[in-house]
Amino acid sequence: MTDLLVEKKGGVARVTLNRPDVRNAFDDALIAHLRKAFADVEKDPAVRVMVLAGNGSAFCAGGDLNWMRRMAGYSYEQNLADAQGLAEMLAALDRMSKPTIARVHGAAFAGGTGLVAACDIAVGTPEAKFCFSEAKLGLSPATISPHVMRAIGERAARRYFLTAEVFDAEEAHRIGLLSALVASSDLDSFLNELLRHLLAGGPEAHKKIKELVRTVSGRPLDDALVAETAKRIAEIRGTPEGKEGASSFLEKRKPSWTAKR
Repeated sequence: MTDLLVEKKGGVARVTLNRPDVRNAFDDALIAHLRKAFADVEKDPAVRVMVLAGNGSAFCAGGDLNWMRRMAGYSYEQNLADAQGLAEMLAALDRMSKPTIARVHGAAFAGGTGLVAACDIAVGTPEAKFCFSEAKLGLSPATISPHVMRAIGERAARRYFLTAEVFDAEEAHRIGLLSALVASSDLDSFLNELLRHLLAGGPEAHKKIKELVRTVSGRPLDDALVAETAKRIAEIRGTPEGKEGASSFLEKRKPSWTAKR
């Protein structure tokens, strides 16, 4: 049985963690397979949006116990290479030019929360649980921290990184780890509605919007930022996609990219 399933249909890639017997926990093989899958989705022009999910009762329960046992005997150099693999996989997810959605139906612990936070949108059900469990193992949530802290902020990170307490989906939604909280019975219909909106957007526009968010986030509103944002909108207006979008709106028709699916 493969530890990762990838299905592409109608402009959507569904990447599903498939280790239900260990609650989709990471090991080095799964991390490598995720990195490869993200690279494949990124370069496939037929894919417009990616949904990341997990089979079984959990989204991702963090580190696999057998993997952790192996790590106990690693040298510093081996630990560094191992951690680098996880950090680079999360960075690859974060840097994707296409919209990404995490479908969180169960537990997302430790590294699993990194997957949730690195996606653009995270939708969860009331049954979902979250935990930055590293402190209770004598470890630090270092590799996931850039993604999680951007999602929940420093104050919430101080509490939940230090206490390693389990918190529920309502709290995850309140602090920003989840973008939306929906009933289990409504999860897929909600996701389909999100996909409908995302597939209506221009693929190049999505790429430029994600670049824009990264550039603008945290910067002061000074003259340099004002000038840069004006430059960005001027540039995109002159692209074939920008011109097609304006023309289709004025002509009251669907833009060409919606007909490619």
